[in-house]
Amino acid sequence: MKKLNIKYIRILGLVLCFLSCKESSTSEKSSRVAALPFYKEATFTPYWLDADSEEADIFHRIPKFSLVNQLGVEVTENAFKDKIYIADFFFTTCPGICPKMTANMMVLQEEFLQDNDILLLSHSVTPETDSIPILKLYAETKGINDTKWHLVTGDRKQIYDLGRQAYFAEEDLGVDKTEDDFLHTENFVLIDKERHIRGIYNGLNKTSVQQLIADVKTLQKEK
Repeated sequence: MKKLNIKYIRILGLVLCFLSCKESSTSEKSSRVAALPFYKEATFTPYWLDADSEEADIFHRIPKFSLVNQLGVEVTENAFKDKIYIADFFFTTCPGICPKMTANMMVLQEEFLQDNDILLLSHSVTPETDSIPILKLYAETKGINDTKWHLVTGDRKQIYDLGRQAYFAEEDLGVDKTEDDFLHTENFVLIDKERHIRGIYNGLNKTSVQQLIADVKTLQKEK
């Protein structure tokens, strides 16, 4: 009877091991499509273009900008030349969604830490209080890698124009916003090497972040 029990325990162990391995092998998301669409306005209607086409060449791009990161270094669009990057909008004193967004950006940092083609860009929406020293302290506290992830501050109007008119990060469609209206969004925006928008993701949702990782890998295969 004792030998029989041992036999059943061994069989049960093998079954559990098989199920665990199967779950592990299928947990990594794959991209939903072979190539990612392009986006050019706040409705995020997908446009399926050939990346090498003339239409893609004149499609909406993130415009030129000039901001300053946590090291006091000027950051322009040139810092992302020939790079894929993920952008978001936050502020260091945010008690609500920002800590979770930062935690999920940390997931992206760890995933692509050794990949020099991938960068992260977080814009402060309270640049009047998020000074360079405050951003530096925030980066040190959170374990942010300065070579991988830029936390930027600068002109408030420029940051808000980028968020609303370039990245289309807010989803309040049809709502007229002024410069005085606060910019607050949980979205992560995926930008390709030509500064085109290629995806938008819920930065609070782990499944969405895993989809973003899969889509980055799809984008890397694009010629």
